[in-house]
Amino acid sequence: MIDINITEKPLDVQECIKMVMSPDSGGIDVFIGTVRNMTKGKRVVGLEFEAYESMAMKEMKKIAMEIKSRWPVHKIVIHHRVGVLQVGEVPVVIAVSAAHRNAAFDACRYAIDTLKQRVPIWKKEVFEDGEVWVAEHP
Repeated sequence: MIDINITEKPLDVQECIKMVMSPDSGGIDVFIGTVRNMTKGKRVVGLEFEAYESMAMKEMKKIAMEIKSRWPVHKIVIHHRVGVLQVGEVPVVIAVSAAHRNAAFDACRYAIDTLKQRVPIWKKEVFEDGEVWVAEHP
C-alpha cells in the first residue's frame, strides 16, 4: 500500500501511522517535519509551501516505488502540506512499515532525503523582518 497526498489541510499524524500499521509489520518508522521557531539565529514567524502539484505527486509516487524495490517494506505514506503554516505545525509526514526496523528506518530516511532533493515543493521562511525562499539544502 502506498498513500501519497498533497493538501492545504492540517496533516493527521496519528492517521498516517494507522494507515501503515499491519499485523505483519514489526517496525514502523515515522518522520514528522515541524515548523521551528528559529533559523540561523533569526526568529521564524511561519513557513509557506508551494508545489507544482501534478509533478510533485508523480515524483513522490516514484520515490515510494523506489523504496518498495529497494527495501522489504509493507506500507508507505508520504503526505505534504502546502500553504501558510505557523510555528509548531506539521508540513510533512512520512510513515513506513516493514517486518523489521532496519528496513523501515532506511526507507523512511531515503523518502525524506529524496523528497527534499527531487520533489517540486518550495519553502519560503517568513521572519519578523522579511522572508526568503529556501534552497533544497541549508
